Order: sequence, then C-alpha cells, then structure tokens
Amino acid sequence: MGRGGRGDDTVYQTDIVHSSFVRKLLAGMRILIGWTFMWPFLDKLFGLGYGTESARAWIEGGAPAQGYMINATSGPFKEVFVWMAETFGGLTDFVFMFGLFGIGLAMLAGAGLKLAAWGGTLLMAFMYFAALPIGAANMGFTNPITDSHWIEAAVLLVAAYTLSGDTWGLGRWWGEKVGNSWLR
Repeated sequence: MGRGGRGDDTVYQTDIVHSSFVRKLLAGMRILIGWTFMWPFLDKLFGLGYGTESARAWIEGGAPAQGYMINATSGPFKEVFVWMAETFGGLTDFVFMFGLFGIGLAMLAGAGLKLAAWGGTLLMAFMYFAALPIGAANMGFTNPITDSHWIEAAVLLVAAYTLSGDTWGLGRWWGEKVGNSWLR
C-alpha cells in the first residue's frame, strides 16, 4: 500500500508539506509566477502596450525574441545572441513565445510543473546571460552577479518540487495520471 492508504507510490503535496498555510502560500507563489510568464506572452502576442506596442505585436509580424537578442543584449555573450537571432530568425520567436505560454499555463494550472520549471530555468539562464551584469557597473544593474532571473528560476523549481499544483490547481489529478515522473 502506498502513502496515505493509496495503492501506489505517487507522492502528493500533503506528503511533503504538512502545513495547510504553507501549501496555500506555495500555491499563491505558483500562481504568481505563472502570471509573471503568461502576461508577457499576452503582451507580446497582442501588443497591449505595456512592454510591447501594438505595431510590434507578434500577430502583427513583430519579432519579440529577435528584437531583444539583436538590440537589447549586452556583455560578453552579445555576439552569440545576435548570431542566434540572425541565424535562426523566427524560430527564436516561436521558441520564446511557446516557452512563455507553456511555462505560464503549467504554473497557472498546476500540472506539468517539473517540465515547466526546468524549461523556465533554462529560459531565465538565457535571459541572464543575454544581459550579463558582471562588470556592468553604472549600467542600471544593482548587483554585479545575481538578478531577478535567479529568483524566478528558484521560484519555478520550488513550486515544482513542493508539488504546489496540488493546492488550487490540477496537480493532484495530474499526479494520479503520471505518478512521480518528470511530467509531474
């Protein structure tokens, strides 16, 4: 017999986080980080005017990843990101937008968190290296080593590995389907 009387060994959030209050805090954190990814997807897709003006929306032919990689990167890896944007063109935009949407959707829904967390961590690493703050004194960076990309990656991983989707999400149902696999 599995944990809690279940006939399998699937782990659920209540098995690892015993405080109801903490489970709710983790669920709130998961939803917040999900919206943090979903919002830029929507803004870049439709050009809602917050980070992307309507004329530069993806549905209007805008290039959200290429534009950033060519015009806004800095540091020692700038030329690598410019090369990627110029070489792979629209593929970089598709992967970036698909990533924002997929990570946001998984976190908001509470299912597929491990895959979303690792994909989001990879995206955050790319964005960190695109604007590497090391040696960038007086360029608007407040810390020469870490920035918010590190925090967002950590939040994604904590949300996934505490199974925060089980509270206020589809995680428990999803766990019954996929068990403890990497799809959890």
